[in-house]
Amino acid sequence: MSLDNSTIISPTLDTKWWKEAVIYQIYPRSFKDSNGDGIGDLQGIISKLDYLKSLGIDAIWLNPIFESPNDDNGYDVSDYRSILADFGTMEDFDILLKGLKERGIKLILDLVFNHSSDEHFWFQESRKSRDNPYRDYYYWWPAEKGTPPYRWSWFDVESNAWKYDATTDAYYLHYFSVKQPDLNWNNPKVREELYAIMRFWLDKGIDGFRMDAFQFISKDPSFPELPNDILGNIPEIMKYYGRGPHLHDYIQEMHREVLQHYDVMTVSEGAGGSPEEALLFVDPDRKELSMAYHLEGVEIGSHVMNYGIVNYKKLYTHWDDAFKTKGWLSIFLANHDQPRMVSKFGNDSSEFRAICSKMLTTFVLTMRGTAYYFQGDELGMVNIRFDSISDYNDIDTINKYEFIKSQNGDLEGFLEEQKQASRENSRTPFQWNATPNAGFTEGKPWLKVHPNHTTINAESQENDVDSTLNYFKTLVQLRKKEPTLIYGSYTLLDEENENVYAYLRELNGRKILVLLNFTSQEAVFSVPFSILRANVLISNYNQKSIESNKLLPYEAAIIAIK
Repeated sequence: MSLDNSTIISPTLDTKWWKEAVIYQIYPRSFKDSNGDGIGDLQGIISKLDYLKSLGIDAIWLNPIFESPNDDNGYDVSDYRSILADFGTMEDFDILLKGLKERGIKLILDLVFNHSSDEHFWFQESRKSRDNPYRDYYYWWPAEKGTPPYRWSWFDVESNAWKYDATTDAYYLHYFSVKQPDLNWNNPKVREELYAIMRFWLDKGIDGFRMDAFQFISKDPSFPELPNDILGNIPEIMKYYGRGPHLHDYIQEMHREVLQHYDVMTVSEGAGGSPEEALLFVDPDRKELSMAYHLEGVEIGSHVMNYGIVNYKKLYTHWDDAFKTKGWLSIFLANHDQPRMVSKFGNDSSEFRAICSKMLTTFVLTMRGTAYYFQGDELGMVNIRFDSISDYNDIDTINKYEFIKSQNGDLEGFLEEQKQASRENSRTPFQWNATPNAGFTEGKPWLKVHPNHTTINAESQENDVDSTLNYFKTLVQLRKKEPTLIYGSYTLLDEENENVYAYLRELNGRKILVLLNFTSQEAVFSVPFSILRANVLISNYNQKSIESNKLLPYEAAIIAIK
C-alpha cells in the first residue's frame, strides 16, 4: 500500500505496512463453495479474488484452514501442516497465496496454539501412558493427587475444565471444548514444535498471524484455588486462567526464534485486560507482537446505546491514550465470534440498516489503528435470528442450550437471547446474489442462508452508487489517500454528548473531523471551530457541506477543517 496524499508523513513516524492496512476477515466455511458440498473452500475464495481486489483491502485474515475434526469449526487442529479436506488441498492453498500476491493482497493465518484437537498425534500419544515422550505436551493432573483445582470450561458450562481420562487415571485440562486439550507451553519441546510450524507457513510466503486465545498460553502449573468471589470478574478470572508468569518470556522467545526473521505482522486475541497491560505485548522496545486486538469494545452488550455512547467514547479514548506514543491498536466491530455489526451496534431495520451500516463502517475506518473488517459487513448483512436450536451448528450455543435444558431452565428465553447474541449470526453464508442459496453453493449450505439475500447481496450493490458496498470501497480509498486517518493523532470532542461521537484526527497541520450520530433521531453536536463551508470528504447522506450543528439519523461525516 502507498499513501498518495499531499500530506507529508514525518520521517519520525514509525510507518509499517500493517499499520496502513485494511484487513478483511474471511470465514472460509461461509465465503464461497466451489464444489457443491455446501461448505465454503479455498477454490471458492480463489474464484472471488477479483472481488476482494475490488474492495481495495490490503490483506485477508483466514480463519483456521488446518486439518480438524471440526468440533469447534477448525479451532481444534489435528494437523497444523495439512489443509482440511473440506477446504481443499495444499495445492489449492498455494494457488490462493499466489493469486493474492498477484493482486497485492497479503495473507494472515489464524494460529491456534493454546490448544490442539484431542485427535492430534501429540495428544493421542500423550494419553497412552504417563511416561510417554509426549505426556508433558499437555496438562495432566494424576488422580492420586485428588480432584484438581476447579476451572470451568468456556464451552462446557456444566462441567469442569479438567476431564478425567481412565487410560492413565488422570485428568487433562481443556479450557474450551473437551476435544480441545490445552498445550503445555511450559515444556520447551512444545514451544520448539510450534515455532517450527510457524516457520513452515512463513517460508511459504504468508504475511503474518492472528493468534487465537493467546492470553491463555502461559498458566501457573500449580493451578491455585479460585477465590470465592471471582465469578463474573473477568479481569480477575484471567489472572488465574491465563497471563501466567512466563507469558511475555514466551512471546519474546517466539520473536527471537521466529518473527524477527520475517517482515510479518502479528496480532493476539485479547491481549491484556487493560490498555496498560495490552501495551506490554506491543511496545516495540519489548520485541513481542505487532499490534493489540482488544475485546473490550465488542463486549459491551447487545447494543451500544444500552451501554451509553458517553461510556463507549470514553472506553475507546482510554485505549487510544495508552497507545499515543508507543505500540499499535486494532479497530473492529465484528468477527466470527460476534453477531453482525449493524445488528449489534446499530439498527438493522429496513428503514435504517444501510445508513447505519455506513456510519459504523466510517467509525472502523477512521479511528486510529489497523482496521479489521468482517466479510459481508460491506453489504450490511444482518443477524439471521434462528428460531430453533436445530438451526444452530455452533458448539457454544448448543452446549449452553443443553445445560439450561438439564436444569429445567428457560429455553425459550435463551433462544430469544441468542437471536441477538449468537456468533452463528455472523457465520451465515455470504450473500453473493439473489439466486437460491445466495450464490454461495449449488448444494445444501452447512448453515442456513439469510432469507433477505434476495435484496441484500453483492451483485445488486455493485452497480448501485449509494450501496453500502460502494460506500465501503470509497471509504477505503479515502483512507489510503489520507495519512491523517492512519498516523494522525486522535482527540475526542463533545465528550458528554449522549448521541454523537465526534473526534479530530490531526497530522502535520492537516485536521480531519469525524462526526457520527449513533441514534435514529436528529442529533446536535458542538465542536470548537467553524465547519461551515468546510470540505466534506465523505458523508453517508451524500451531503457536500455541513450547514448547521445537526446530524441526521445515523449520519456520518468526514470533514477537512481549513
